Amino acid sequence: MITGDKVYPSKKGFIIYAVLALLIIIEISYVFHSLYLPAILCLGLTGVIVFPIVFNTCYTISNNILKVKCGFLLNRSIPIESIKKIVPTKTIFSAPALSFDRLEVFYNKYDSVVISPENQDDFIADLQNINPAIEYINNADE
Repeated sequence: MITGDKVYPSKKGFIIYAVLALLIIIEISYVFHSLYLPAILCLGLTGVIVFPIVFNTCYTISNNILKVKCGFLLNRSIPIESIKKIVPTKTIFSAPALSFDRLEVFYNKYDSVVISPENQDDFIADLQNINPAIEYINNADE
């Protein structure tokens, strides 16, 4: 049984760091060429949209609820008792996951969410401790 909130930050893949580096290079280039308004706009975009996503994407297990948070864009609560199965995936579709090393969590009858917790084994074990009926389908076993 988990006591208190257990927070799993999202694993951050190379692509996230590449996007941040590109934005910083663009901002420096704008400043270097005395284009201060575009530099301020780019910095504002990075600070208001990108940074909250990069630094606030996490998955919290609290009171038999899985809370999925992605910046200010997504804040979803999933009852752990409704989770049916978890499957590793490498999907490139948009998701509250900052890495391509992802898990798809299936819950209710037709719902799913793709996430990328840093420590997937502990994350899955914690969910299965609360709901032993959760099926973990490891594609490497097939």
